Amino acid sequence: MQKNKPPKIEFPCKGYLIKVLGDNAEDFQDFVIETLKLYSKAEHIDLSSIKSSESRNGRFVSITIKIEAQSEQQLSDLHKGFMETGRVKMVM
Repeated sequence: MQKNKPPKIEFPCKGYLIKVLGDNAEDFQDFVIETLKLYSKAEHIDLSSIKSSESRNGRFVSITIKIEAQSEQQLSDLHKGFMETGRVKMVM
């Protein structure tokens, strides 16, 4: 049986979507943006693309935003950085 390989990302990758899920809090969107700024240059973050969506019961919120991803290492560091905060449940 042949396994499908995931598509290879070519860097830099404009329009790379990051989705961050966490507990619904008033400052969660600002937290996501500030964390992204730690791992990306401001010009690589498309603030006009931000979308926010609450879970059905309002307990969680997901923030989706486009960035210009520079490398696999950057994406790995970004994921680790979000998860280490304790505020994030999942990064996609």
